Amino acid sequence: MTPDTTHTEAVAAHPDADPDDLTALVERARVVVWDFDGPICRLFAGHKAEGVARDLVSWLEGRGLHSLLDEAERESLDPHVVLRAVNRRHPGSDLVAELEERLTQEELRASASAMPTAYADVLIHTWAEIGARLAVATNNSPRVVRTYLTGRRLLHRFQPHIYGRTQDLQYLKPHPHYLNRALSAMGAAPGSALFIGDTPTDWQAAGEAGVPFLGYARDEHKEKQLRRAGADHVVTNLHDVLRAVRAAGSPG
Repeated sequence: MTPDTTHTEAVAAHPDADPDDLTALVERARVVVWDFDGPICRLFAGHKAEGVARDLVSWLEGRGLHSLLDEAERESLDPHVVLRAVNRRHPGSDLVAELEERLTQEELRASASAMPTAYADVLIHTWAEIGARLAVATNNSPRVVRTYLTGRRLLHRFQPHIYGRTQDLQYLKPHPHYLNRALSAMGAAPGSALFIGDTPTDWQAAGEAGVPFLGYARDEHKEKQLRRAGADHVVTNLHDVLRAVRAAGSPG
C-alpha cells in the first residue's frame, strides 16, 4: 500500500460537524493521539474480525478449553472479548500470552487488506506539517500499527509514539494506560492534547486521562454508540477535521 492508493473507505453521508466546535478542539491541540482501528483505517475490512474471533474460540476448544468461555463469549464476534475473557480467568498465564500472539498474527494478516479511512492520510500529514505531534494509543498490537503505517509511508509522523496491546491485558482501553503513556513520553499536559477514537471505550479512556475527545463515526450505528456514551464532539468523516486543521494552520 502507498499514500496514493485510492482505495479508501467511503465517507458517510451525514451533516457536517459544527465548525466552531472543531476549530476550538483543533486550535487547542498540541498533541493529537489517535486510536488505530477506525480513525486511521478499518483493520479488518478484508480479513473479518468475526472470523478471527471464531478461530480463537475454535483454538481454545481444540485444547479442551470449551468451558473457559460462557455462551455469550463463545458467540462474540469481537476477538478482544475472547481475549479479555481468558485473561480474567487466567491472568498473566502462558495461555493468555499464546492467545494474544495468535491475535497479533491475525491482525498482521489483516493489515495487508486494511482499508484506509477517507482523508486520514492527508489529515495526518497536514496536522504534522503545521506543528502538531502525533501518537497512537490502541488496543491493537503496536507491531500491527507499525506495519500498516510503514506501508502508508506514515510511520515517521508518529515514531516513536505508538502505544498498544501487550500481554498485560489489564491495560486495554477503557483503561487510560496507553493514552497516559503517550502523554508522559511526549511531556504533554492532558488539556493540550486531543484523542481521536471511534468507540465508547475510547471516550472513557479519554475521560479518565482528562484529555479532550473527538469521536469518529463511520456509520450511524457508531455515531449513536458514541453519543449514548456521552461524547459531545463526533464527526462522521475526517474531511471536516481536515478543513479545521488547514484553517488553523493558515496565516492570519
